[in-house]
Amino acid sequence: MAHQHESIIREPLMTGKDITFAKITNDILLPVENKPNKAWWIGFTFSSLGALLWVVSISYTFWFGLGAWGLNKTVGWAWDITGFVWWVGIGHAGTLISAVLLIFRQNWRNSINRSAEAMTIFAVICAATYIVAHMGRPWLAYFTLPLPNQYGSLWVNWNSALMMDVFAISTYFSVSLLFWYTGLLPDIASIRDRATGLRKRIYSILSFGWTGSLKTWQRFETVSLILAGISTPLVLSVHTIVSFDFATSLEPGWHTTIFPPYFVAGAIFSGFAMVQTLLLVTRKVLGLENYITMFHIESMNKIILLTGSIVGVAYITEFFIAWYSGVEYEQYAFINRATGPYWWAYWSMMSCNVISPQLFWSKYLRTNIKFSWFLSIIVNIGMWFERFVIIVTSLHRDYIPSSWAMFYPTWVDVSVFIGSIGLFFTMFLLFIRVLPSVAIAEVKLLLKTSSEQAKKRLIDEGHLDAAEVQYYKESLVKYDSVDLADYEKV
Repeated sequence: MAHQHESIIREPLMTGKDITFAKITNDILLPVENKPNKAWWIGFTFSSLGALLWVVSISYTFWFGLGAWGLNKTVGWAWDITGFVWWVGIGHAGTLISAVLLIFRQNWRNSINRSAEAMTIFAVICAATYIVAHMGRPWLAYFTLPLPNQYGSLWVNWNSALMMDVFAISTYFSVSLLFWYTGLLPDIASIRDRATGLRKRIYSILSFGWTGSLKTWQRFETVSLILAGISTPLVLSVHTIVSFDFATSLEPGWHTTIFPPYFVAGAIFSGFAMVQTLLLVTRKVLGLENYITMFHIESMNKIILLTGSIVGVAYITEFFIAWYSGVEYEQYAFINRATGPYWWAYWSMMSCNVISPQLFWSKYLRTNIKFSWFLSIIVNIGMWFERFVIIVTSLHRDYIPSSWAMFYPTWVDVSVFIGSIGLFFTMFLLFIRVLPSVAIAEVKLLLKTSSEQAKKRLIDEGHLDAAEVQYYKESLVKYDSVDLADYEKV
């Protein structure tokens, strides 16, 4: 596959001149083998402060109990479950990019899969911290497992969607971690071969004796495909099971069969938005513009546009089904979302998730880096509001008006959420400091066929159709890493 000629009208997946295999390795390993720059230290300082806030707020919660949060007898779930579902959703893009796009042989994944996979693992860790904190007695977390215990025949409730969550998310984390680390092995071996002293010993252990032989590569490709096949159903199953936390109840606003596909689309939507948030900064700070190109950015923006539109249709469908059901309680739950005391959250959700992604129909906007980064943040703000609206507005007004109540977050609620973001970015910044953020071995596969350099060589040979060459030249205008002066005489 790597030695066949690719059509000239396909946009390059790698830019730059005089690119060699050695240069790819040097460029990607530059931040790993050298001292971090000022931008990294600034980001790490702020994220570390956020992580410290998380430690303080979680410790406060463990010491004083869940009364430190703003929960009450009516709203028993709020920012905690909102944060949990939000983080699980963010982790979905990594699996889709790694597994689904690998199976469909989409080579544009090669430059972004490593960071997306790492993001998945860190997001699931952040989600898990919410579950442990919400237990109230986290030292009894092992009760979620079917283990013999000192309380007699005390077993978990296998009919509960919350139990399904435990196994779905632990499976998701395990497979994602295995997939991520397997892909890292050849790149860790590259670092090992270039390192000296203690670093060489550490990376030698982490590389598991990778030799780079033909048999090793064959097994690597086989294992990657097997893990991709196992991971692909997880893209659908994990957030489907998370949606069962709500859909299997009888609560108006939750008891709906549209939740599984709606949650999956929303998860991919928010996941790709977070990938954009991370990679648009990473490519600039680490100087990876030649490997994470405008083609990758535009492709991800198209997926955000598609999934955002699906989410918008789901919002409209919810209202239609509530009206069509003829159930007055269901109808009131949705009217209350849009016009009740939490109307501002509902319309923030609609603005961020339905209206703003439609701006990506404009090619100019979806190829504008600053706008793409800004909108990726807007999308994730909107997806947080979506989970808040689903959870809090469905609970705060139930069948008995005398029990209606408002939820007001405490400083602990806010601190746990902001702290989890700090924890996430701290882990990501440490990751790009000690491991390559782009898959070196997979990017090298693109050099001979899908790079700007390879396509320029085909043009220089002079055997291509003039119209196709002109189309290719016009497609390069959007790239911020291409020197168009090289094509003036073509």
